[in-house]
Amino acid sequence: MNIAFLLTPKSDVSFLYDDNTLRQCIERMKIDPHTAVPVINREGRYITTISEGDVLRWLIRKSEETKGDISFRDLEGVFVRELRHKDKNPPCLITEEPEDLVFRAMEQNFIPVVDDWGSFIGIVTRRDILKYLATSQDKMQG
Repeated sequence: MNIAFLLTPKSDVSFLYDDNTLRQCIERMKIDPHTAVPVINREGRYITTISEGDVLRWLIRKSEETKGDISFRDLEGVFVRELRHKDKNPPCLITEEPEDLVFRAMEQNFIPVVDDWGSFIGIVTRRDILKYLATSQDKMQG
């Protein structure tokens, strides 16, 4: 059985577009209780995941470059795609098995899911993987 039945669909996931501004990113993270969100392009392809830590590191670096002279308004001219960082949250294919994601789920709260063309279709959360494994174990014992 693949992870499709564990999928939280894109329509129910908070995400950003890579052409959203850093200000929009911060506002989204302030409204939604998530510490990281997937980033996609306007064609729907998964690009990366941005975390609060990524934003904070960018702000610290920029503050050092400008000697602390940065305002919230300045963030309107910076796009999410400009926050260069190593993607620590690579996507998986919808055809993967829940058991194949266990080790990845130990390191990240969610795993982005893409289709065969790389289009973002949703996420699988750590909680859903653990719940699936726990109920599978119960069925084998019972």
